[in-house]
Amino acid sequence: MRNSTKLLILTAFALLFCGLYLFQGLNGSYDYALPRRAIKVIAMILTGVAVAYSTVIFQTITHNRILTPSIMGLDSLYVLLQTVLVFFFGSTHFVLINQQFNFMLSVGAMVLFALALYHFLFGKGNRPIYFLLLVGIIVGTFFGSISTFLQVMIDPNEFMRVQDKMFASFNNINGDLVWWAFGILILTLIIGWRYINELDVLSLGRDTAINLGVSYQSVVKLMLILSAVLIAVSTALVGPITFFGLIVANLSYQFFNTFKHSVLIAGASVMSVIALVGGQWIVERVFSFSTTLSVIINFVGGVYFIYLLLKESRSS
Repeated sequence: MRNSTKLLILTAFALLFCGLYLFQGLNGSYDYALPRRAIKVIAMILTGVAVAYSTVIFQTITHNRILTPSIMGLDSLYVLLQTVLVFFFGSTHFVLINQQFNFMLSVGAMVLFALALYHFLFGKGNRPIYFLLLVGIIVGTFFGSISTFLQVMIDPNEFMRVQDKMFASFNNINGDLVWWAFGILILTLIIGWRYINELDVLSLGRDTAINLGVSYQSVVKLMLILSAVLIAVSTALVGPITFFGLIVANLSYQFFNTFKHSVLIAGASVMSVIALVGGQWIVERVFSFSTTLSVIINFVGGVYFIYLLLKESRSS
């Protein structure tokens, strides 16, 4: 089956789940329920595309299919930021009540952290990308330890506000934040799509890419920045989704079996929409909100991550 046909089939499934989620069980309450459901669907589409795109390009430049951008510590930084705000200001402070301000503060902090980290590591010579990953793991662990320490001392009622930020949720999404995220996502995708052919060459390896005329360091830096922006936006919008990018990116590799990133990114994005919208539909209609989508994703992603590790160890 051709990849274009596969994409069309996946797109049809994505539209089917979007239609089911939007219109099933409305019972005439179109004015009230439909706009709220539409905002949630748009948020899930934005999150899915952002996570899929950032994971595919991150795995391309690291040449490793079991890594995700969360390894850079951005998720841990987000949780630490929310914990610090609640710890020092309380859950009723302006920075937490005003979701627009909190969103921009979170995105700005994560992007600035990524830029500072890249400048520190790449500004003093051409250090290998794995040195960057090692620093990211250490910093992420450090952020997580501080967050845990502060959460232990927070008042239990205040901790509930922090706990809401620790896991991805699509139940209470601010419509204004969705349009802010939409604007940032579109701008980022326009910039990144200009380098889609360079990504195809980067997948061949560093030396081959340089020999074929790709400005390796500048393209890698730009892709890392774009990946950080996309993860920052999706995390600030709905919360951390640790294993989601790992699942959809690797499923896209296996399903399409091509090196062309235009196909891989589009396929992973559509799969993300199917997983998020379809998963949320199952959570609401089948499980009646007895669980959350993030719990299901982390469980499935954890099992899939172990499978990938075992598969890599056997092949090596």
